[in-house]
Amino acid sequence: MKKFALVMLVLVMAFAVTACGSKDDAADPIKIGVQGPISGQWALEGTGFVRAVTMLAEEINADGGINGREIQIIQGDDKGDPKEATLVAQRLVNQGVVAVVGAYNSTATEPASAIYNEAGVLHVTPSSTATGLTEKGYDQFFRTCFLDDRQGLFAAEFMTGTLGAKKIALIHDNTTYAKGLADWTKIYLEELGAEVVFFDAIVPGEREFGPTLTRLKNVNPDAIYFTGYFSEGGLLLKQARDMGITSTFVAGNANNNADFIEIAGIQNAKGAIITTEPIPTDIDYPEARKFIDDYQARYGEMPPSIWTLSAADAFRVVVEAIEKTQSTDKDKLANYLHNTMKDFPGITGPITFDEKGDRLGTVHRAYIVNEKGEFVPYSN
Repeated sequence: MKKFALVMLVLVMAFAVTACGSKDDAADPIKIGVQGPISGQWALEGTGFVRAVTMLAEEINADGGINGREIQIIQGDDKGDPKEATLVAQRLVNQGVVAVVGAYNSTATEPASAIYNEAGVLHVTPSSTATGLTEKGYDQFFRTCFLDDRQGLFAAEFMTGTLGAKKIALIHDNTTYAKGLADWTKIYLEELGAEVVFFDAIVPGEREFGPTLTRLKNVNPDAIYFTGYFSEGGLLLKQARDMGITSTFVAGNANNNADFIEIAGIQNAKGAIITTEPIPTDIDYPEARKFIDDYQARYGEMPPSIWTLSAADAFRVVVEAIEKTQSTDKDKLANYLHNTMKDFPGITGPITFDEKGDRLGTVHRAYIVNEKGEFVPYSN
């Protein structure tokens, strides 16, 4: 009887501990990570991520949280560097995040995605467009941006059709995103009968592009398409104009940033064109208008780029999945996003994911820099 009583006492205590643990777990905050370049050359974008997600999380918490649980945002500054991205991803996993929004650039997102996949963490990038990221078979990886191949097709059709360019130079920076966009653009340009007269790379972080531009000047292209980031894009444009290169300068969506114009200088940037998703003020969904108004009221300025809105959408689809499944289990969340969520009313438009986690559809436009140093829709 003593042994029986002891066994029963142990069972009762174990049940009590388990019950308390379950109750505590239910009351614990839901930890969601935000990974991006909060410092460094792309800090404008990473800061936009953090601001957008923080603002939305605070709104949800003020309204009672998700299924009665508060959201806790945990930031991770990867500086846009793949080595830092690996460290940040592991740190966020160790801190118990159930989902992560980020990273900004594909080169940082790629190593982070492997860590989140191994740890069973839902991962949604707002801005990493390299096509190969969703070819790895990670069922918990999603993106609210559109892919490089679709932008490459748009850019090729725009340059050959709208601009009438026949000889085109392509410059990338060997990063996952930029090289992928350049490769896809080259394929589509050649399919459309254009001649790619120059295809070369610069090194990220370089400040002097004279040798590359000298070789480019000798082939006299009708248009230059730069697929890297705004920090180098602005410098490349400035130095090209200083060297007397008058070819139409076109750049990809990583140059959809006011700093591109500031770095190049308005006189050099005037007439430059970017291919990109619509800029924030051109997105006419009610969700977008509300988000932009709230962001301006909170931070005293407009969202810095389209990627701020896309980061907000990445966070919102995570919240949607947790609310609808009433779970933070990766498999349940991923299954909901893959198979159940259709035409979710995103800030950047309706969101539906395919079997690989890519967002269906595409929306790209061309913008030209006017004499005031503003991006405005391109028109003939």
